[in-house]
Amino acid sequence: MKRVFFLGVGAFCVTAQRASICRTLVIAFFSIFIFSGTAAADCVLLLHGLARSSKPMNELAEALTADGYYTVNIDYPSTKFPIEILADTYISPALATCPAEGRVHFVAHSMGGIMVRYWLANNDTSRVGRVVMIAPPNHGSELVDKLGGVPGFALLNGPAGLQLSTAADSVPNTLGPVTVDTGIIAGDASFNPLYSWLIPGVDDGKVSIERTRLDGMSDFIVLHHTHAFIMGAEPVIGQVLLFLRAGAFQPALLE
Repeated sequence: MKRVFFLGVGAFCVTAQRASICRTLVIAFFSIFIFSGTAAADCVLLLHGLARSSKPMNELAEALTADGYYTVNIDYPSTKFPIEILADTYISPALATCPAEGRVHFVAHSMGGIMVRYWLANNDTSRVGRVVMIAPPNHGSELVDKLGGVPGFALLNGPAGLQLSTAADSVPNTLGPVTVDTGIIAGDASFNPLYSWLIPGVDDGKVSIERTRLDGMSDFIVLHHTHAFIMGAEPVIGQVLLFLRAGAFQPALLE
């Protein structure tokens, strides 16, 4: 196991030439021997956020693959359909490409986390292992409340974007608590002072920290990154790997 892991990490580091990600993978290696379980037969599905593509999730996908997971980085037309249709149309077919044995995990950014919650609430979860949500609008975002009626908002964000308000009947607020092992990573850095002015409390430029929290979550951590780029940050990738392995984040590694 150790030899296979180091060979995988070495090949990744030579190809990617990213020292930061390599350090992340070394952390993951040590977590293998601290915590029980193996990822060899496990599959990880990655879902990007609203108005994005699978490309921003590539670094996460590469790190997960180097750590031994079968990785599926889903690309879906986030601005074309409502959340329910997106989840039903794209998640189940992606799961069908996973190995027949082993657990299935989810790693999702932003609205991708709401799609995962919808899928979990409406499908058999017996194979599901762990879920990591990165900057998810689990209780919506005030930006949708205040900007949803502005001309062009619906065109840019589609029907799914309009479903992410903080209203009691919005999709994220009607899905209820999670029932699987779920870790949530929130951000507290923003590059957009206007958006942050519209959002009460500390936020990542799109979602407040408090609105990322979710009843039933197993662990929660706040990292100093902004919504748009948090999924590719070295500390975030490291914490994702650790949560999938152990079911807990390790804040001490950030000190």
